[in-house]
Amino acid sequence: MTTVHFVGAGRMGLPMVQRLVSNGHDVRALARNEETRSALESAGARPVEDISGIGEGADIVAVCVFTDAQVRQVCLEDGVLARMPRGSVLVVHTTISPRSIETLTAEAEPFGISVVDAAVSGGPHDIAAGALTLFVGGPDDAVAAVTPVLKSYGDPVIHVGESGSGQRVKLVNNALFAAEIGLMAEAAELGRRLGLDEKALFEALPHASSSCKVMGNIAMRGSVAEFRSAVGEFLSKDVAVVRATVAELGADLGVLDIAIDARR
Repeated sequence: MTTVHFVGAGRMGLPMVQRLVSNGHDVRALARNEETRSALESAGARPVEDISGIGEGADIVAVCVFTDAQVRQVCLEDGVLARMPRGSVLVVHTTISPRSIETLTAEAEPFGISVVDAAVSGGPHDIAAGALTLFVGGPDDAVAAVTPVLKSYGDPVIHVGESGSGQRVKLVNNALFAAEIGLMAEAAELGRRLGLDEKALFEALPHASSSCKVMGNIAMRGSVAEFRSAVGEFLSKDVAVVRATVAELGADLGVLDIAIDARR
């Protein structure tokens, strides 16, 4: 049994906690309100009201918040890294800048703590099925240590390189994902010009050679606008991160940028 401390038991994090508990792990999770506390207790996890209760005695601390700033707040300003035992592993599920992972890795080294970035692709339904895709970056030994725990909700768990590599793969994925939505918007406009109903178009195309996962999701929602609205909050944040990351390299997203902004 592995002792896992969890920060960010929300839309994605709560089903992760549920899967961790059901797979026999000892889970302590941060609960800042009564609703979260009740949900965690129902899942069989141990809720703690204050961040000071996270870190000490943990084999793994998993962070699944929303932004770079929140990850830095939890891990650095709130002292989670400083409380973690030597030899433990920090797992970051939040999609953030690879540079932030590098900063965390440098800060964790004096404490003898490894940092693994495990960026996610999928939604709560994938977590509940144990089929969330995880792009994992980090040292071989640390990744090997946490993989059996991550498999509570992740399949496949793909080790893609050193720390920060998981974030880099996720950023490429989400840039391409956003660009595909833009291309679907252009396809819908072409269909309108040809006199086609958008819903009928996207019911037909997933069965053809142009099919892709984004198209299937649009077909389920009924329109590009409905799907874009459903994923907009998370995707916009991730696109901003990848744009900032490539800008630091003196580059841009090229044709992906054009497609991302299509028909917005």
